[in-house]
Amino acid sequence: MNQKLPFQIRRRQLLGLAIFGILIILAQVGFSFYKKNQHYEKPVINFISESKPEIILTDFNPNELDESQWKNLGFTEKQIKTILKYKEMVGGNFGSKAQFEKCYAVSPEKYEQLKHYILLPETTSEAKKEKFTYQAFEKKKLHLGAKFNPDVYAQKDWENLGFSERQAAAILKYKNYLGGSFISKEKLKECFIINDEQFSQMSPYLILPNKTPEYLVTKFGKKKEKEVVKINHYFDPNDMTVEQWKALGFSEKQANVIANYRDRNLKGAFKSLEDIQKCFVISEEKFQEMKPWIRLTIPDKGKPMDEKQLITEKTDFGKVNLNDISFKQLREFGFTEKDAAGILAFRKKLGGFIHKNQLLETYEIDRALGERLIYAVQLDHSKVAKYTLANAPEDWLKKHPYFRYSADRIIFYRITSPEDKKIWKFLKLKPEIEEKMKLYLNP
Repeated sequence: MNQKLPFQIRRRQLLGLAIFGILIILAQVGFSFYKKNQHYEKPVINFISESKPEIILTDFNPNELDESQWKNLGFTEKQIKTILKYKEMVGGNFGSKAQFEKCYAVSPEKYEQLKHYILLPETTSEAKKEKFTYQAFEKKKLHLGAKFNPDVYAQKDWENLGFSERQAAAILKYKNYLGGSFISKEKLKECFIINDEQFSQMSPYLILPNKTPEYLVTKFGKKKEKEVVKINHYFDPNDMTVEQWKALGFSEKQANVIANYRDRNLKGAFKSLEDIQKCFVISEEKFQEMKPWIRLTIPDKGKPMDEKQLITEKTDFGKVNLNDISFKQLREFGFTEKDAAGILAFRKKLGGFIHKNQLLETYEIDRALGERLIYAVQLDHSKVAKYTLANAPEDWLKKHPYFRYSADRIIFYRITSPEDKKIWKFLKLKPEIEEKMKLYLNP
C-alpha cells in the first residue's frame, strides 16, 4: 500500500523548490542587467604594409636592359638572373611580348603592369611578317594644344600633358637641379624622363630658346663620364709601372700607392694573390675583375713557398677547348671551387657544350667571370654524342638536363610512331625548349 508523506514534510519540499526557483530568476535578471551595462569596444586593426616606391615606367626594349635597369623595374636579383638565363635560352633576344610573358620569373600581374611599355611585337609570327624594329612602335602621344612655358608648369600641368604623377615629379626635380629654369629646349631634352618622341611632339610648342646661352654652357655642361676600363689581357703585377697601372683604370694617385706598396712594404714583389688583394686602394670588385688576368712571377724562385703562395702555371686560355677545360684551369681563371665543380658537373650531364653560352646556364655561377671565359676560350663540340628521338638511349634521355622532363613521353610515343617528326607533334613543347633539345639531336 502507498503511504502518504506527512503534510509537514511535503510543505518544506515545496517551499525549498519555490525559494530555489526565485533565486534562479533573480540570478538571471541580475546577469541580464549586468550584461546590458557592459560596453565592448571593437579593437582597431591597423594593417602594416611595406611601402614600396612607385616605379616610373616608360617605353623600353627588354633586349637592351642591363641588371640595374631590370632592378629599377621592380625585379629581385634572383628574378633578374632567371630572366637573363631565359633570354639566353631563347637565342639571346626576346622576339615578342608573348615570348617575354612565358618567362616564369615574370608574374601575370607584373606582365600586365609592363606590357603597354614593352617595345616588342605581340607575337613572334607578327615580328617575322613585319620585320619588326622596336623604334617603329608608336609611343604615347602627349596632349598638346597651345604654346607654353615649361618653367611655369606645376605638377598637375605636366600630368595633364600626358606624364604620370611620378614622371611629372621627376621633371620638376630636374628643373630644380638646373636652378629653377629649363633654360633652353636643348637642356629640357636632356631630362631622362622625356624620350625623343615626346620631345619632338613638344618642341614646336615650347616657349624656350633652342640653344643654351654661351655664358651658361660651362655651368650646365654635361659632366664627363668616367671612362670604364675593361681588362682583356694578361699582366704580371711585379713588372707593372705606374703608367701601366693607370692603363688598368686606376687614378695616378692609386697607381703610385700600389707601386709604393709593392716596392716598399713587400720589398719589390707581390708574393701571392692575397698580397695584391690586401692593397687598400684595390677594391674587392676591381680585384675580382683583375684576378683572371694576373700571371704572377716570383723573382726569387729558389725560395720555398707554402701552398697558398704557389702560383699556377700560365695557361693560354685562347687555345683551351671549353669541352676539355679542367677544374684546375677553371680555378686558375678565377672561379671558386663551387663554381668550377658546378660547371664541370653541368657539362658532364649535357655530354658536352654545343655552344658557349650554355656555360652561363650553370646554377648560380659568377656570370661576369663566365662571360669573360666564353669570350676567351675556343669550343670544339665534334665529340659530343648526338642521337635522334627515335634511337636515343632511355638512360641518356632520363638523365640529360634538356630531355629528362619529356623522357617518358618520348619513350612512349616512339613505340607506335618511331619517326622524329611525329614524336615532336605529340610532345607539343615550347619552341625555346625544342630548340635546346635539337642541339643534341642529329638532323
